[in-house]
Amino acid sequence: MKKKYLLALDQGTSSSRSVLFDTHGQLIAMDQKEVLPRFPAPGLVEHDPHALWRTQLETAQNVIARAGISTRDILTIGITNQRETLVAWNRLTGEPLCPALVWQDRRTQALCEQLIESGHEALVQARSGLRIDAYFSAGKAKWILDHIPAAKACADAGHLALGTVDSWLLWNLTKGANFATDLTNASRTLLFNIRKNHWDTSLLDLFELKSSYFPEVHPSAHQFGFADPQWLGHPIPITGMAGDQQSALFGQACFKPGMAKNTYGTGCFALMNSGGTFQLSANGLITTLNAQSTLSSPSYAAEGSVFVGGAVVQWLRDGLHAFERSADIEKLARSVPDNGGVTVVPAFSGLGAPYWQPDARGTITGLTRGTTLAHIARAALESIAFQSTALLQAMNRDAQATARAELSELRVDGGASSNNLLMQFQADLLGIPVIRPAVTETTALGAAWLAGLNAGIYSHTDELAELWQTDTCFTPSMTRDEAAGKMAQWEFAVRQACVPQ
Repeated sequence: MKKKYLLALDQGTSSSRSVLFDTHGQLIAMDQKEVLPRFPAPGLVEHDPHALWRTQLETAQNVIARAGISTRDILTIGITNQRETLVAWNRLTGEPLCPALVWQDRRTQALCEQLIESGHEALVQARSGLRIDAYFSAGKAKWILDHIPAAKACADAGHLALGTVDSWLLWNLTKGANFATDLTNASRTLLFNIRKNHWDTSLLDLFELKSSYFPEVHPSAHQFGFADPQWLGHPIPITGMAGDQQSALFGQACFKPGMAKNTYGTGCFALMNSGGTFQLSANGLITTLNAQSTLSSPSYAAEGSVFVGGAVVQWLRDGLHAFERSADIEKLARSVPDNGGVTVVPAFSGLGAPYWQPDARGTITGLTRGTTLAHIARAALESIAFQSTALLQAMNRDAQATARAELSELRVDGGASSNNLLMQFQADLLGIPVIRPAVTETTALGAAWLAGLNAGIYSHTDELAELWQTDTCFTPSMTRDEAAGKMAQWEFAVRQACVPQ
């Protein structure tokens, strides 16, 4: 029998990639193109929507050519994407109305603070599971309508489309035939009721928005349409879609409550499956939806987001010119036995969970005359693990308070998970095994698996769990007292970062 394939389109903050898998979940081929955001002013982060689509299409075409297969052998397409980033376009022309506002963008911080001061956060959190923050999409949508005349004119004429990156890719891939999203992406907007799985009128009114601006919401495993033959030569069905972090949780086979993953990308994103019970966090986390195949019975996850994870390595590379390639940081960091007392808090865009300090700014503490660039590089690398530990410990406190299963292992993925020094330090701080899977492209794998479920390639998640395989298991080698001391040093540095500048 001729071999068949699943194609995952993975559009991220710093790159677009396409990954081809076989039906056993093995990676066959991958293509990637860098697509970096722009920073027009402090606190502003933008993407060119055309570049997002163009690079994603090019990688899809390239990976098919690289694998030397016929597009007729691709059974289905799954889409996964950077989440809260918002694109505005004209439904008649398909043209973007302004740059895409990236999840890291902070221009709506004043609006968010005003809404919090007016007492609206309890309502928002009770319905969306999220905190009011510039991170999410709703404030970006209001900003676009308030500041982009073409968007307001489009809205008045009934032609405005506001969508996260998945819906923008779907729109282009289907040549405007489908304007849709999945519930995981919708759950990141501050406008979606995750208890009832629909756009929430009260939340839309709070931000002076209309549901007609936004896409139709479907389950993550769903028939979303067909890729136009112009793009890939064949009308391949699109049957899976999920925001990158929920897709990674799915690709890590974390199908049971208490299972968790952490993705080490531009930011770091930890999710723990918490099952079918809606539960707000008492420890600075947010509640979000798992990728799923139905709208009728919501399944939830606790989530914590580190705004600057791998981006601190990019800063060392491009800002301080500490090395030429991001992968070089491990060699530089290993050239010293420890961080020499230095702590880096990379609060370039404030601090996310569990701190939620939007005004925090990056700091380096513990500098001495003996400090070298290697110490700073090691401290910067360790900052990724420190931030992740803080939010994962918060997840455990929530689990303890509600008698849910606590974290017993952490499954990891994303570019920085290939760094052995970082992964060992993560295991040491947490005191539990950190497991890197055989296929680290779990975000793309999750999208492919969701697509395969809807397409009938897989019958149940149990079948997918059997396909998941371990590559490396990092076990703790540090005493709990030593780990606690290092976390105390980290928390001291965080307090310095939160001092008004």
